Amino acid sequence: MGIEKIDFNELYKKQKQNSTFKPKSVEEWDKKAPNISKRIHKSIYNEELLNLMDFSGCETFLDVGCGVGNISLLVANRFKSVYALDFSKVMLKEVENEAKKRDIDNIKTIHLSWEDSWDTVPNADIILASRSMEVNDMRDALEKLNKKANKRVYLTYKVGGSFISDDILKFIGKKINKKPDFIYTVNILYQMGIMPKINYIKSEGKKKQYDSEDSFINSITWSIGELTDTQIELLKTYYHTKLEDDTSSSNYLCWAVICWDKKSAPCL
Repeated sequence: MGIEKIDFNELYKKQKQNSTFKPKSVEEWDKKAPNISKRIHKSIYNEELLNLMDFSGCETFLDVGCGVGNISLLVANRFKSVYALDFSKVMLKEVENEAKKRDIDNIKTIHLSWEDSWDTVPNADIILASRSMEVNDMRDALEKLNKKANKRVYLTYKVGGSFISDDILKFIGKKINKKPDFIYTVNILYQMGIMPKINYIKSEGKKKQYDSEDSFINSITWSIGELTDTQIELLKTYYHTKLEDDTSSSNYLCWAVICWDKKSAPCL
C-alpha cells in the first residue's frame, strides 16, 4: 500500500483516543496557570525556539494556545500587533498582567479554543502554536493555522509520544499508551501539499522542573492519571535517589519545531 492511501489523520485520531495522556479541561488549565507562570518565562525553551524563527518582513504575530504568554511577551517588541489566543481566561489574564508589568501595550488577548470558529481571528504574518497542538483533529488544526497565516507558520510538538520518561515509568511499573508522535503532523502536512522544515529544541525535563517531592508526584499524576499507593512510594524513592543525582541529557524534553513558509513552499 502506497503512502498516499494511508489516512494519517485517522491514525492520529485513533492513537490520540487510546492514549493514556487525556486532554485537560479548561478548569484544570485555569488552576495550573499561576504555577506555570512562575517558571515558564525563564525556560531555555523560549530562546531556543526564538533562535529558529524568521521574523523578517513581518508586522503581526498570532500566538495560538499562548498559555501565560511566555513567547508573546518576548516577541512583542518585534511587531506592531501581537494576538494571544487561548481557551483559558486565567491564562489570558496572566498574559495581560505580565504585559502591564513590562509596559507592553500591543498584545491583544483572544478567548477561543481550537474547536471554536476562528472567523473573527485576524490573519497574521506569523502564526505560532507552541506546545499547544494537543488537538483531537490534527488536520483541521493545521488547516486553521495555515489559513490564518500570511507568511509563515511555526508549531512545536513533543518528540517521543510521552511527557514522562521511560525510566520513570519502568521504575514505578507503570505501562502507558503513548500519544501520537510528531511524525503524524509531518505526514499530515505532506498529504496537505505542505513540505515543512523540522528542527529540534529542548525544554527543562524531569529534574529541573520539580522543586519538591510533591511537585514531582503532582506532575506525574497530572500527565498519566491516578497512581497506586505503591507507585507513589516508588516515585518518592525515585525523586530522592535517582532524580537528584541524574545529570544526563534525559533531564531535558525534546520538541520538534515544524515550520513552513507559505510563499516559498514549492507545493503551495
